[in-house]
Amino acid sequence: MSVLDSKVPQGPIADKWTKYKNEIDLVNPANKRNIDVIVVGTGLAGGSAAATLAELGYNVKTFCFQDSPRRAHSIAAQGGINAAKNYQGDGDSNYRLFYDTVKGGDYRSREENVYRLAEVSGNIIDQCVAQGVPFAREYGGLLDNRSFGGVLVSRTFYAKGQTGQQLLLGAYSAMNRQINRGKIQAFNRHEMMELVVVDGKARGIIARDLVTGEIERHSAHAVVIASGGYGNVFYLSTNAMGSNVTAAWRTHKKGAFFANPCYTQIHPTCIPVSGDLQAKLTLMSESLRNDGRIWVPKKKEDSIAIREGKLKPTQIDEENRDYYLERRYPAFGNLVPRDVASRAAKERCDAGFGVNKQGQAVYLDFKSAIHRYGKEKAFTSGHKNPSQEEIIRLGKQVVESKYGNLFDMYQKITDENPYETPMMIYPAVHYTMGGLWVDYDLMTTVPGCYAIGEANFSDHGANRLGASALMQGLADGYFVLPYTIGNYLADDIRTGEISTDSKEFEEAEKSVRNTIDKLINVNGEKPVDYFHRKLGLIMWNKSGMSRNAKGLEEAIHEIAELRDEFYKNVRVTGKAESKNAELEKATRVADFLELAELFAKDALHRNESCGGHFREEYQTEDGEAMRDDENFKYVAAWEFKGKPSEAVMHKEDLNFENIELKTRSYK
Repeated sequence: MSVLDSKVPQGPIADKWTKYKNEIDLVNPANKRNIDVIVVGTGLAGGSAAATLAELGYNVKTFCFQDSPRRAHSIAAQGGINAAKNYQGDGDSNYRLFYDTVKGGDYRSREENVYRLAEVSGNIIDQCVAQGVPFAREYGGLLDNRSFGGVLVSRTFYAKGQTGQQLLLGAYSAMNRQINRGKIQAFNRHEMMELVVVDGKARGIIARDLVTGEIERHSAHAVVIASGGYGNVFYLSTNAMGSNVTAAWRTHKKGAFFANPCYTQIHPTCIPVSGDLQAKLTLMSESLRNDGRIWVPKKKEDSIAIREGKLKPTQIDEENRDYYLERRYPAFGNLVPRDVASRAAKERCDAGFGVNKQGQAVYLDFKSAIHRYGKEKAFTSGHKNPSQEEIIRLGKQVVESKYGNLFDMYQKITDENPYETPMMIYPAVHYTMGGLWVDYDLMTTVPGCYAIGEANFSDHGANRLGASALMQGLADGYFVLPYTIGNYLADDIRTGEISTDSKEFEEAEKSVRNTIDKLINVNGEKPVDYFHRKLGLIMWNKSGMSRNAKGLEEAIHEIAELRDEFYKNVRVTGKAESKNAELEKATRVADFLELAELFAKDALHRNESCGGHFREEYQTEDGEAMRDDENFKYVAAWEFKGKPSEAVMHKEDLNFENIELKTRSYK
């Protein structure tokens, strides 16, 4: 085990980023056109990075397994993007955004990276407005803001319930400009299968053309991993079904340390599981918690009657409703952080108060908001004594203007009208705070290999605050990586083009072909999804919303057994030399089966509860997370040693010089 160096600049935290930019090496414009950069993943982080690097003059190759970057999972981030603009005049600042993010992550993130994130957040909004992103505006024409969980200010910029999609269109348009200029070569329907390391530096990748099956070599002076998170290790999650860990995991196996894999976020506001054959869960934006009130019946018999179809939620009187978040956390109410809200919902359902047939759901109710907005709308329209019908009609109009597409989506999926009947929600796997370990430069432990956005671990600690994923992805891509990667590439101006005819490329390609041949030739009896579903159940039941030592030890054993069975009995139909969706799934599930064991191993070693990592043995009397700062105030970064059970942990000690370490309280 070693202690990792994060390469954070010296000096006061508010000056570090400025000092860094003033002192780094630069690449002059004439030399940039002789340097190649590969970007794997073209969501918000990868798309913004590719566009910016190409604009600066670098030659960029982008890779995404979708048919278009527009299909990146970033479009699913509906609710908004944080920035410390303080347009509301409610006391926001760079420091408060920094503080809220560190506190929200339960004091398990690197202070310096988070402060830089807060510092550049305002630039993101300016950039996106210039690109034409249609952010919501208030009556005076200024950009509007709303609140998200874990904060006491309104700093979330939004475009209805389509924020991620609109931001991605902005990044995509910037990419297209560079594609048209010839500065970006876009390789869509290509999947990275291996990182190529030459003389200790990342010098390219091996990719598979998902249409033809061809294995390709691509070289560059640096490689950027922007492939998102690994939530689909649980099978059921809010992630797109194609989201996977392969690019990050193959990078890990080539020497990049994997940090805090057990830090996984469970989002409290998802449509509940409806059946055993379901393959994906749907997220209802956290923005809904601004106006929706979460409750279950106070009486268990009412919950039972609802589950049996004998009672409707609209028949439960106000005094018989338990608004449990408002009761337990009066200061923040329904806007507590996601990990807190998720565990509270689980506690109520485990106690027998769940409201769907499976007993695994709570209500998200907009009745109060409709009445409040309706009265306000009537009053401002000159109707001083509106009827109840008019109040409801006007209130629904206001709610529709703010959340209409989300309400429509819910109704299409559930066949229930959320304007009339409360939504049913339950927590689900959503985001992964763990990822490839990176230093202040966003470089992994493999020189020349960078990781940005959800693919790295750096900014969110043990729990991500809502609307911070888009902020981190665009901060990394537009405003951080273009500086830090230049500092590294300044040493490559005389290197010349990287050849793909070296033994390192040959060995990497051979390794990929061997992996594919091994999977194709198993000729077992079970489809890939059989193993993925079994893995997901192990992960959810024993490494999910709450964990304990016994369950994690069982999970490690069961995952290893399942992996052995996978390689003996998986059936991959079709050929390797053509389009083959089953082969794609098989390579991804093979990586999930390795990651899952490291995930459980990481969760077992961390004998504390913090953020999204809740160990049942370590909780307060009232069920809140109990951190152990004396023994676990560090990042756990794992080095691959042949198989997950033999991974070696390295530590990065976390220092808190600008924020006082204390127990989180939202009461």
